[in-house]
Amino acid sequence: MLWTVILALLVLLLLQTQLSMCLRELRTGGSTPPIYPPSSSSSSSSFSNVTQQRLPGAIIIGVRKGGTRALLEMLNLHPDVEVAKAEVHYFNVEEHYRRGLAWYRAQMPFTLPGQLTVEKTPGYFAAPQVPARMWDMNPAVRLLLIIRDPAERLISDYTQVLHNRLTRHKPYQPLEELLLHKGHIDPGYKALQRSLYHQHLARWLEVFPREQIHVVDGDALIRDPFPELRKAERFLDLPPRINPSNFYYNTTKGFYCLLSAGHDKCLDESKGRPHAPLSIMAFKKLCRYFRKPNKLFFEMVGRSFSWC
Repeated sequence: MLWTVILALLVLLLLQTQLSMCLRELRTGGSTPPIYPPSSSSSSSSFSNVTQQRLPGAIIIGVRKGGTRALLEMLNLHPDVEVAKAEVHYFNVEEHYRRGLAWYRAQMPFTLPGQLTVEKTPGYFAAPQVPARMWDMNPAVRLLLIIRDPAERLISDYTQVLHNRLTRHKPYQPLEELLLHKGHIDPGYKALQRSLYHQHLARWLEVFPREQIHVVDGDALIRDPFPELRKAERFLDLPPRINPSNFYYNTTKGFYCLLSAGHDKCLDESKGRPHAPLSIMAFKKLCRYFRKPNKLFFEMVGRSFSWC
């Protein structure tokens, strides 16, 4: 009776493994070798190929409205990467953090040994408590930070909030009223504070070494995804599997879509949404305000960006 139960468990585990391998084959368009029923000599190796939920080895920490969803979906093209489908908000929401690492792990996808689990929550970057908490989970975790022109990011941030408010039939102030106070930039505006990249990065660098944080150019990722994805593969120690043929420009949507195993995927309709209006005068003031913070950020990351 005991041997019958053990054999049944082994069969179930192998079926789970075969299903995972099939999913990988569908994504990559490649072929995988057939999986045969176990013999007594191969039962131990069967256990090593079992899928399970693992804590992430890499996390996209931000920035909000910087292109985190696009980056996650593009990394998911890689056969050795599995991603958490939803933003988990484990390290920055107290209710979630109190549930512990077992709860966090349960939000992750099933992976095979050797595969990389990736999670993204853009709210992590600006939350002061997150770096130390993430270090406590895994000091070796690799962090990806995707950034874009902070002025454009701010407008996109406002546009998303405006859209959400209007969807719920709630009023919302025009952007210029929130951004300017007596004709000057209001430093207390939260969307503005989220674009002060140097302040937030400084907190992360108090905990993590610079080489453990990979900066992705979000503007470049939109213009031409492949070079940025190749850099991310190298940072994550992944073999080069993502190719230029995985991307095509959708003229209707105005941005690149993904192509894998004969199937295409475009980001949802919220991506590429037209920005809320802002006067030229207010935009110029915003750009002038960001000049010094941007310069400090460039010095911290050792590179510059073509921002306003």
